[in-house]
Amino acid sequence: MALDIVSYGRRGPSGTLRFGTGEIAQIRRTVGRTPEVLVKVSGGGRDTGGVEAHLRYISRHGKLPLETDEGPAMRGHGAPKEIVTDWQLDLCRSQYRPKPAPGQKDIRPKLAHNIVLSMPPGTPPGKVLAAARVFARENFALQYRYATVLHTDQPHPHVHLVVKCEHEFEPGKRLYIRKEMLRQWREQFAALMREQGVAANATPRQVRGQIRKPLMDTIHHRLRALRAFGRLAPAERAGRRSPKTSSFMRAKLGAVLRALQTKRDTLDAGRDEMRRTRQEVVADWQAAADTLRRQGQVELAERVERFIERMPAVQTDGRRMAERWKDAERSRTQQRTDVKSPGAHFR
Repeated sequence: MALDIVSYGRRGPSGTLRFGTGEIAQIRRTVGRTPEVLVKVSGGGRDTGGVEAHLRYISRHGKLPLETDEGPAMRGHGAPKEIVTDWQLDLCRSQYRPKPAPGQKDIRPKLAHNIVLSMPPGTPPGKVLAAARVFARENFALQYRYATVLHTDQPHPHVHLVVKCEHEFEPGKRLYIRKEMLRQWREQFAALMREQGVAANATPRQVRGQIRKPLMDTIHHRLRALRAFGRLAPAERAGRRSPKTSSFMRAKLGAVLRALQTKRDTLDAGRDEMRRTRQEVVADWQAAADTLRRQGQVELAERVERFIERMPAVQTDGRRMAERWKDAERSRTQQRTDVKSPGAHFR
């Protein structure tokens, strides 16, 4: 993949690549590990019931205000149904397509997109909401109906944004969200956060040297519940029901354990492609450092080179899980040894 920062550079009269003020600021933010914004599509309702259920969930069953594109906030148990009625979702053509049979994939077009705009812990929630309001207005006002709600019940403040898929005034025109659009939205939201006085950045994870892909919301929530349960005192855990495990992660761990038992070389599947991507990223960053030196930005060029050196090693998820499992096994073995020989380590 090409490093966006490099590709955005401009060539001067001599044909030499040069960075403008904006590109240099972007590089400073990236190598300085400025907090990254998160903009993602978390799903979407394919019938009126699904859209209403999601609005009810994000409004915490009427306890939180739902702000709409028409301005006034709506609160109360009946607000989600009122919004669905106002959006006339029952008139959308896709609304009446038959539901899939159990076990089949639902291929009905969405009636609404569920979008999340999030910032790291410690970000003032009011500023996240202010930036989200501008984001929604600039992208959807007078085109697609939308509703927003701010959540502060988790360390990272975030705004849920529900957007109707069908255009309000052009029948047949729908909102399709592509990867490129998501990238542009991240950059836009980061800029809006900076306008609020909050340091924010938006770069692809590969450019930052990040290897792991983010988990899906359902998996993340399940793992978070399991970790919270594990941190409880034994007496408190005894009186509670253990959260369900993630079937996805359980299957993934099972595959890792089978690979360890059979000694099949499947833990590093995909590593070669990851290494090629890393090589391209490093080459682009080095090109950026060279360009900065030619422009007299020596200190920033050195920071870029240190940034390259500190990138984590390339490692597949399978290999990472295997190493963590081995470490846990060694720790458990040591604990059993200590229990059997309580005075052994004092000899």
